[in-house]
Amino acid sequence: MAKQRLSKQDWLTAALTALAEGGVGAVAVEPLAHRLGVTRGSFYWHFADRNALLREALEWWEAQGTEAVIERVDGIAEPRQRLRALFRIAITEDPTNGLEPALVAHADDPVVAPALHRVTRRRTAFLAEVYAELGLPAPQARYQAACAYAAYVGWMQLRRATPTALPEIADDPDALTHFVEHLVLAIPDTTPP
Repeated sequence: MAKQRLSKQDWLTAALTALAEGGVGAVAVEPLAHRLGVTRGSFYWHFADRNALLREALEWWEAQGTEAVIERVDGIAEPRQRLRALFRIAITEDPTNGLEPALVAHADDPVVAPALHRVTRRRTAFLAEVYAELGLPAPQARYQAACAYAAYVGWMQLRRATPTALPEIADDPDALTHFVEHLVLAIPDTTPP
């Protein structure tokens, strides 16, 4: 086995990929070390144990897949354009295909649950803010945010689980545009002509 020193990020990325492919149980030191072509010693250089790896990987996912994306679109002044950009980024720039459905499937895991709850709360709160900017009263903005987020998670799950049954979800840019526009245009335009 090659002896190279991997960065902490290499291990985090490998853990998220394993989680996306095989669930929480696939995040194990020995198989990850084998996948990365290193010994287990490399792992212990960066992490105390498997749970520390999983926790840090999920924190990185939260920072990159939620906070960084929100920061990217937050400067877009027009709310509909902000929603379009947000959904397109979330769907097309998924660095670990299948991760979100795998996390939802393991929502009862004691390490996954807190991260998944934080991310869900943060994402739906941001969506509710944008929908409120479009003129929805706060309770309706929250409902719309929940519906939009559920649709996004469903889209990602179907793309992962049934790409051949629904090929338009897997790689059809027109279907993606239709989906994004449906989430954006579900709110009536209240701007004066």
